[in-house]
Amino acid sequence: MATDPGLRRLALGTLLAAYPGPVPPDWAVELVAEGLAGHTLFGTNVHDPAQVAASTAALRAARPDVLVAIDEEGGDVTRLAHATGSPYPGNAALGAVDDPALTGQVYAAIGVELAALGITVDLAPTVDVNTADENPVIGTRSFGADPARVAAHSAAAVAGLQSTGVAACAKHFPGHGATVADSHHELPTVDASPALLRERDLPPFAAVVDAGVRSVMTAHIRVPALTGDGPATFSRPVLVDLLRRELGFTGAVITDALEMKGAALAAGGVGPAAVLALAAGADLLCIGARVDDGLVERVAAEIVAALRDGRLGRARVEQAAGRAAALAAGTRAAAHAAAGPPAPTPTDLGYAAARRAVRVEGDVAGLGRPLVVRLDAATTIAQGRVPWGLGPHLAGSEEIRVVAAEADAAALRAHAGERPIVLVGRHLHRLPGGAALVDALAAAHPVVVVEMGWPGRWRPAGARAFVTTYGASHANGHAAARALGLTG
Repeated sequence: MATDPGLRRLALGTLLAAYPGPVPPDWAVELVAEGLAGHTLFGTNVHDPAQVAASTAALRAARPDVLVAIDEEGGDVTRLAHATGSPYPGNAALGAVDDPALTGQVYAAIGVELAALGITVDLAPTVDVNTADENPVIGTRSFGADPARVAAHSAAAVAGLQSTGVAACAKHFPGHGATVADSHHELPTVDASPALLRERDLPPFAAVVDAGVRSVMTAHIRVPALTGDGPATFSRPVLVDLLRRELGFTGAVITDALEMKGAALAAGGVGPAAVLALAAGADLLCIGARVDDGLVERVAAEIVAALRDGRLGRARVEQAAGRAAALAAGTRAAAHAAAGPPAPTPTDLGYAAARRAVRVEGDVAGLGRPLVVRLDAATTIAQGRVPWGLGPHLAGSEEIRVVAAEADAAALRAHAGERPIVLVGRHLHRLPGGAALVDALAAAHPVVVVEMGWPGRWRPAGARAFVTTYGASHANGHAAARALGLTG
């Protein structure tokens, strides 16, 4: 059966696609002209500010109200600075400083950069309350473990970002902070009662709704008391009863990427996942990062088929497309700003904020030129491969990189000689071999440990000092090197 052009355009109006490379291919531009809601930019789409501005201008030439989204959280999750690391600290560092005005300033600075590039939606801030030290996907992306603190900073971040004309997207509803699994790879379960969610996870979302957040992103997590066996993304009790009726949210509900295993495996593919998300109350469907025109057409065709066979009502899809269009209409001011010069060079704001976040337990005086040992660790899909560590900021100190589980403590001590060792890692308490290596080194050598991930409650026994940065951005690395006296 031939696809009805009107239904296809309606389906496209609910989709947030993506494309490979620094230049939008013809199909990506043509789909925008044919009604596609918009595209999400990833690191592969970003080479330099002028190139990004040209890309968004090409998309707007196809349709002026196209949505252009990006995951620019600052800190460990950056697309604009994926080649160097972000010049801003992330949420955990801002939460540690605990100055909501500063949080608003940092997010306003991010928004100014995005607006100048023609990007209209920032898929940030992360407003999850990170109550699980072992959380593999949130961690330093969270403002902290205290709901009240996270709520205050979440509202400040939304206000700062949206003051620039860029729409914020608070994520991941109803709260990804208590998970110990990564929804990119599986469907995590949060076995919490609705009462516990209201006390622990929902206050930041209530705060951003009160702050006028334009969009909210769903979580591919299972909360049995509310979602049954499926993810929140497919749950009408979560997206409609809880988010809209109880919290009063009126903006656009955006799904996390439907290609993620937490959604795709649960539904049997991206197309069926799109149908289930729309039926549950989602409005704008983020397909994912690995997208081509064939995938977009298959998802649109699945939505059209669901309209025909009754799995979806037309009024529901029209409502979703209408909310996506309203989000776009409210962000066009940011797109028009792209007619000006490329994004400004970041000021010292982010670096100064990162310095305020550093915490030092112990003595770091007189290190001289130590041996800096960076413990390599796997990155999450959300973070991507972004440079991190103290290396770019060192003046005269040697840095080597090792895998903790394969490192020989005696060999490292011999290599250091009379020099102290500065051991740098991310999430050292859960890095295979990390804690054991610290103990083996500190037992017979002066060691300073720098934790650039979520510190949790773990502290190294025998170390001369423990330094916490609450993030691994370029700004966090510079702040740590400066606190240790290693920047020259």
